[in-house]
This record gives sequence, structure tokens and C-alpha cells, in this order.
Amino acid sequence: MDISPIGQLRHPNLVRVLGYCRGKEELILVYDYMPNGSLDKFLYKKTELILNWNQRFKIIKDVALALTYLHEEWAEAIIHRDIKASNVLLDGELNVKLGDFGLARCINHEQDVQTTHVAGTLGYIAPELARSGKPTPSTDAYAFGVFCLEVACGRRPVEPKTSEKEMILVDWVYSFWMEGKILSAADPKLNEECKAEEVELVLKLGLLCSHSVAEGRPKMSQVLMYLKGQALLPENLNAHVKAQEGRGESENHAILCYSTPSLTITNSLMYTGR
Repeated sequence: MDISPIGQLRHPNLVRVLGYCRGKEELILVYDYMPNGSLDKFLYKKTELILNWNQRFKIIKDVALALTYLHEEWAEAIIHRDIKASNVLLDGELNVKLGDFGLARCINHEQDVQTTHVAGTLGYIAPELARSGKPTPSTDAYAFGVFCLEVACGRRPVEPKTSEKEMILVDWVYSFWMEGKILSAADPKLNEECKAEEVELVLKLGLLCSHSVAEGRPKMSQVLMYLKGQALLPENLNAHVKAQEGRGESENHAILCYSTPSLTITNSLMYTGR
């Protein structure tokens, strides 16, 4: 992609691109230094700091702010294409900066991206992206939904060493939803001081954004309104999410089952655990 628009982005929740180096087969971007590294370290590795719910909720809202800016507020819509915990960076005060624009694509707000090259990370790839290879703001919204579940549950999107029922995070949380006990999916490391209504909101919103049908997902500006309490989730959310009951296989299986002209998977969850 043309890197010049990325270098012009200015938002408090986006890393600044300071420079780049383009080789024959790779693009290396240089960002601001982020002393606390990536979010996945705090979710999955043993650190002195265990993120509390207020910190996690702010992280989710800040990523939603960044995506709203990229999708709807910049001169051209920018599709990130690789939303995940390891691309959410934290500064010295744990402020969020969304990074890694190596897969990003710029499009006019009125046109589609013309590509058949599937890119992203296993576990975050929307079913229609696995089939068509065409990234859209809705495929970013799908990845954001998985990210919401990841942060709230403290679980990776794909856990290949568990049972089939528990392997795919979206399906696992969905099963709790259908049993009427969605809060049971929350990260057990969260203490009793967490706000149950916010945790429930994030879990339900994660399922809504990861709807198996692209048209069922909200735009990021709408997501932001839900997170800020400026709008309520749809009253028919139960029926809306239940429409996924026939999904059968999640996006992980879609990648394995559909043939695509080309495929780029970053940090494959199936083989590296990230």
C-alpha cells in the first residue's frame, strides 16, 4: 500500500509512523517507542500487573475510538486488517495506541477494496473474508468483536489444545450466552470489584460484532455509542445473536474449508499460540 496516508494519521489512540523501509518481500514500519509493549503480554504472560476491569474497559473503548477514526473520520477509509491484542500497544501510563499498519488498506468511502489476498490472524478473520478475500470496515468490526471477547475473557481466540467446544472463543462465549449465563465466560482473574453490567455489555457487544453475517455487525461509530452508554444494545439482541445458531463452524474453520487465491496469516494461532 501507499504508506504516505498512514504517516499523516494523527489520533491519540494510534501510534505515529515515524518512517519505513520497503524490501523485496516486506514492509518495515518504525513507530513511537511504547515502553509497556503489547496488550497480549498482560493478558497471557505472568506479569506483576494484572489488568483490572476499568483498565480493560478503557482499552476496549480506546481501540473503538481508533477504529472509528480510521473507518469514518479520515479522508479515506482505512481498513486495519489485523486487529488483535498483540497489535494494541501500551505506553508508560498504559494508554492505548493501536499499531501495526503493515496490512492496512486505504479506500475511498464509496468504493470497495479490490483484492483477493486474505490477510490477518487466524481467529480474527471474518467468514466472508476467508471466502472472498475482500477486506471491509465490517471485517475489522468482526476482529474487534473477537478482541472484545479476548480482553473480557482473558482467552486467546483459538485454543487448539482444549476440547472442540472450547477451542473457538466466539463459539465458547456464544454457548454461555445460549445457556443464559454469559458472565461465566469472564476472565476469572477479574476481581469482584468489576462492574458486571459493563462486562456483560462487552461480552454481548463482542458477539454482536462477530456476527457471522456482515450485515449483522454495527459500524464502529455505533459500537462506540454502546460503549459510552449513549445508546442501548438492540432490544432484539437475543434473537439477533441467536440468528448465528446455524453458523456451524466459526471463522477458523472457514479459512480451512474455503479456497482462496492467496493467504497471509500473521502469528498463526493454530501453530504458535498467538
